[in-house]
Amino acid sequence: MTSFDTSPQLNVWRALLALAVVFVMLATTGWTAMRNQRDSTPLQSSLSAWERGRIAGHRLPDPDDSTSAALSRFFASLTAQQRSTLAHRYPLAVGNMNGAPVELRYRANRIALGQARKVELKRMHDIRLSADGQRQAGHRMHRFEALMSTKRKILAFDPAGSGRVAEVFGNLSKAQRISVVVPGVDTDLLTFQRTYRKYSAPVGMAKSLYAAEKAASPSTRTAVIAWADYTAPGGLGLDSATATRAEGGAVRLNALVRALPGSAPVSLFCHSYGSVVCGVAAHSLPERVADIAVAGSPGMRVTNAAQLHTSAQVWAMRDADDWIQDVPYLELGGLGHGADPVSSAFGARVLSAADAKGHSGYFEPGTESLLNFAEIGVGAYDSVHCAKDDGACRAGLSGTVAG
Repeated sequence: MTSFDTSPQLNVWRALLALAVVFVMLATTGWTAMRNQRDSTPLQSSLSAWERGRIAGHRLPDPDDSTSAALSRFFASLTAQQRSTLAHRYPLAVGNMNGAPVELRYRANRIALGQARKVELKRMHDIRLSADGQRQAGHRMHRFEALMSTKRKILAFDPAGSGRVAEVFGNLSKAQRISVVVPGVDTDLLTFQRTYRKYSAPVGMAKSLYAAEKAASPSTRTAVIAWADYTAPGGLGLDSATATRAEGGAVRLNALVRALPGSAPVSLFCHSYGSVVCGVAAHSLPERVADIAVAGSPGMRVTNAAQLHTSAQVWAMRDADDWIQDVPYLELGGLGHGADPVSSAFGARVLSAADAKGHSGYFEPGTESLLNFAEIGVGAYDSVHCAKDDGACRAGLSGTVAG
């Protein structure tokens, strides 16, 4: 739900909820069939080639069965030349491999983006495609070209379908605090970054948060990840009304966090449907996740914060103008996402979202919502602004800003 500013047709949601059992039965059958179709993609091809590959006469470790720690040890055992060879030989596999050194992943993804750009360049002039298909290829080609810049740190990249991508701002390996922005629906390669309404897109959100964190605590080394590395729902429909996409995203989010370098505390900032992803993932996340903060949430698939089964602090905010407040906060037959995270009964620490405008304005510079996110991101809990003036959201917490 990243791209929506105005109230959608909420009666659609209510109709979906009313027909929950029928829709879920039909949808489950369809989704199961789709899941069983494992069409070959460039990433799958790269992983298959990796599984058949060797380096210095030895077979490469299984990217699926090995833990990120085992893969980290494997890469650490290689020479710089051997690591470079693997990045060039299997760029998509290495670029998306949790456990590979982050700098190597950046390099591998730059190579993979270059290869994907060439594919789209050919498709732009493919007479077998419609005019719309050629234009779409052009849009993708230009997006890949922009992501290839040596100034950008692409942590994950998959060109298949609508695409997945993650980008890092700051030094991930040396960070004392790490923030991850988890966006909502209509998030893909082409909507990853926008010129118009840029703070409603993952790159704008992450860059804005990174700048705000540096302003909040200049001495704290921070890194922020714009994480669009899951297949988000497209628009408001069955996918966005159920947890199916969130379940897949939760697995990927958990894998990301577990593979992050170092031991710095991690804060998750989950917008709209991204909060569903974070809610589903919460119980499986490692203890280094210190905070789960949601904004404009349709629910987290639980009745209250305790049911998330997480040691992380759970924060919630919603702007008074956000249309999401009109979505029914319930779960029926698999549709809907549960209780309202800003309700007193939910038990989250409720933050002020003053100055945020609409559903997509939480990361706008100058807003209290962004300032609150930044204070959480650097661990300055005693500086956050609560939704009410009673300071209840800070109860039992103290600032833990890294020096």
